[in-house]
Amino acid sequence: MNFKAIVFDINGTLVDIQTDEGNEEVYRGISHFLTYQGIEAHRWQLRDEYYQLMDEQRKGSSEAFPEFDAVELWREYLRRRPEACRALHPEKLKWMPMFLAEMYRGISRYRLQLYPEVKNVLDELARRYKLAALSDAQTAWALPEMRAVGIEGYFKPIIVSGDHGYRKPDSRIFQAALDGVGEPPENVLFVGNDMYRDIYGASRAGMKTVFFASNQGGRTKAYGAEPDYIIYQFAELRQAIAFLEAQQPAAPGI
Repeated sequence: MNFKAIVFDINGTLVDIQTDEGNEEVYRGISHFLTYQGIEAHRWQLRDEYYQLMDEQRKGSSEAFPEFDAVELWREYLRRRPEACRALHPEKLKWMPMFLAEMYRGISRYRLQLYPEVKNVLDELARRYKLAALSDAQTAWALPEMRAVGIEGYFKPIIVSGDHGYRKPDSRIFQAALDGVGEPPENVLFVGNDMYRDIYGASRAGMKTVFFASNQGGRTKAYGAEPDYIIYQFAELRQAIAFLEAQQPAAPGI
């Protein structure tokens, strides 16, 4: 078996990130910013409406695994305040939903770093394989965070669930990764840190899988999900690939 491409989950697999969306400072900071734009917003009312709008998005979706859109959420927040927003310059109003989404994430983030050896391993793999990334996230968050830790340039494509309206383990998002690397599933390895969303989803799509038992993600096996290899440090991915590529497929009828 020789892999042609490797698809990686991002957060909890490549990037060690910690956020706290319940932190009062998130809503205090945004409410103060909005006040300067002429939009009255109390921090707790802002928090409640944020989650209400997220809930409305997901309930309004027909998807089995719905994903929300953070930028559209803030666009709707502003849309519901037409009188206050009328005083804003159109160009400023155009960019505010993206800015608010980035501000929300930035204030809620406590830690953003790569797991040890990630860049060294990616440097080695990039010489031999096509690399892609697939994340349940928002593009407004994922791409800046990948740039901040210096890994954005390794992957083509980078697929983010917020752009599609559905998330892992939906088979379509794994198919998008396969289409992006231009390889059939038997030629592609998936590396992730969640047994259900990553391992079950990728296995169902026909890919071999490596489970990274990091400090994040779900380790409970779901729907009989069994990774083909388990690693406990990212550097062990080298051995995982070597082991899996050494496996010979069974002959027909055996």
